[in-house]
Amino acid sequence: MLTSTTMNILNVHGCYRLQPPISHLSQNTHPTSPTTHHKSKLCYVSSPSILSPYPQFHISKTNPKLRNVRVSEIESPLWTQNNDREENTGSPEDLTMNGDAYQKTLRLVECSMFAALGGLVYILSSSLAIENYFGCFFALPIVFSSMRWDIVAGRKTMVATATLLLVLAGPIKAITYLLMHGFLGLAMGSLWSSKANWGVSVFVSAIVRAMGAMGYVVMYSFLIRENILALITINIHASATFILTSLGYLAIPSMNVIYAIFGTLLLLNCCFFVFLLHLLYALFFTRLGMKASLRLPKWFAKAI
Repeated sequence: MLTSTTMNILNVHGCYRLQPPISHLSQNTHPTSPTTHHKSKLCYVSSPSILSPYPQFHISKTNPKLRNVRVSEIESPLWTQNNDREENTGSPEDLTMNGDAYQKTLRLVECSMFAALGGLVYILSSSLAIENYFGCFFALPIVFSSMRWDIVAGRKTMVATATLLLVLAGPIKAITYLLMHGFLGLAMGSLWSSKANWGVSVFVSAIVRAMGAMGYVVMYSFLIRENILALITINIHASATFILTSLGYLAIPSMNVIYAIFGTLLLLNCCFFVFLLHLLYALFFTRLGMKASLRLPKWFAKAI
């Protein structure tokens, strides 16, 4: 009697036999006839839905939400693992000791440090009125940068030092540094990095120093509204006249002779100063282990 009652219940719901979940899903997905499709809608609670442990999904071909979903329309991602691997394999090579990025960063850091050191020493020396005692060391950072890296590094050090002095001490200090020490250090560094002869290096550097000194005199003449060059030539003229008179010569030298004497004395002074700088810097670089990059005279190489 229980069996007949169960069959009647199943007949009422329109479900005649038990089907596995896969067959039931296939019937709901692909209906074979309108009657079967109508029966599947009438079976609200059927035996497969009760006995199956898996959830049932009713998929219809006419569903507008799922019609446009295709696997082929998925776009490729912008980031891939291969690109990440290429970046990871390329970056450590640049960060090694011989890498391009590491060398550029090291050169920039050293130029900045030398510029800061040179500017600080110059400002302290000017403030304490001991510039004449430490004047031989102001061009050293520029020469060292040019010797260690190249001429471009020395020029960057000079420009950075002048910019620092312009910000901290004003334009007068910056221009004075460039005329008296900056261009001299750049000329020495350029000649030493190209391994020029000491005679050529001393002569060219002395000319650069003399031109810087003339520019310094002209600048301060403009600032104090007084012709310092005329005062210098007048004193030289008076001294030369006194010397000639004391020797028994009654002659007055012309201004061209005075200018020639002034230029010669200035060039000799610069030559002696630059020669002392060559000796001092060569000794300093030799103690640092940079003797191989220097072209020293034989007498000086034997002396050290």
